[in-house]
Amino acid sequence: MDLNADIGESYGAWCMGDDAAVVPHISSANLACGFHAGDAQTMRRTIALCLQHGVAIGAHPSLPDLQGFGRREMKISPDEVHAQTLYQVGALAAIAHAAGAKLRHVKPHGALYNMAARDRALADAIARAVRDFDDGLILVGLAGSASMAAARDAGLACAPEAFCDRRYRADGTLTPRSQPGAVIDDIEQVIAQAIAIATRNEAIADDGSRVRVTADTLCVHGDRVNAGEFARRLREALEREGVRVVAPERA
Repeated sequence: MDLNADIGESYGAWCMGDDAAVVPHISSANLACGFHAGDAQTMRRTIALCLQHGVAIGAHPSLPDLQGFGRREMKISPDEVHAQTLYQVGALAAIAHAAGAKLRHVKPHGALYNMAARDRALADAIARAVRDFDDGLILVGLAGSASMAAARDAGLACAPEAFCDRRYRADGTLTPRSQPGAVIDDIEQVIAQAIAIATRNEAIADDGSRVRVTADTLCVHGDRVNAGEFARRLREALEREGVRVVAPERA
């Protein structure tokens, strides 16, 4: 099972998260590409940090929404999504190439991730952009969503994703962040959900029912309080359960 985190989300003088504390405990990292967070210098520093710890590097493209941190939905065409995804993946890939690294995967961020999970046209646009840039890249998306169907139909390797610290609804979608309890704060609950998904392919939904979640990668958010401690304890708990934490290989 892969353990990933969204990092590199600082911008200019503004600092987001504690990447140095998170990266040693994950196997894959999703780096912001400048549209919701991140800038050229942040990308370069974060790539160096990932190389230092042997963590797989992936692009984390977003809607163009710096002020809203990429979490606000907007009306956007599939052609725009295709071009903007190419733009962002290409920017990060160039900086990675200069550091002697290569991208392993692409995972959309925030509102773009959620929109593509249910809108097949947007999912297809992202999948085409990834394939057009490098058909060996892995596309990460919500398990059981349109994103994963689009990846498979585009001939891409895909990594269905589940969330350690987000509450699920009974239909397998994520509880919107606007609703109370959407983010699980208690570390013991986060660990319990991660183990349930990794070992039994299930989570407890917000209505108390059991929902099937089959995933190849688990996300722990790097922008939460004590994210490094969360990542460390989560990995240790998974490994105690016999789960080997390792990044997926490129196609």
